[in-house]
Amino acid sequence: QGRVVESGGGLVQPGGSLRLSCAASGVVFSVGPMGWYRQSPGKQRELVATITSDATTNYGDTVKGRFTISRDNAKATVYLQMNSLKPEDTAIYYCNAIFTEISRTIRNVWGQGTQVTVSS
Repeated sequence: QGRVVESGGGLVQPGGSLRLSCAASGVVFSVGPMGWYRQSPGKQRELVATITSDATTNYGDTVKGRFTISRDNAKATVYLQMNSLKPEDTAIYYCNAIFTEISRTIRNVWGQGTQVTVSS
């Protein structure tokens, strides 16, 4: 069973930076696309960034130019470098991964999230 675990969240001042990590683990055949999504109370979960296994990236409009997603396939880890943070970036950030299991079943897996708070 594949799983993902987020880390790196915390409190940062506006204009500051933070780096999130998402580690994938478990006995699986392969790890496909991975991504970051975020959600604030009373709001819908929204796309932050995604990255495919061949490193093609996609970003939500509100984070373009400020956030960078990357992955290390050897470590089965995806990162989100967040710069020029704004209070509007405050949310729980969730990692998502698409695993292909040993049986070749494709499964969409979510982490439990990590809190990012941008405040002075």
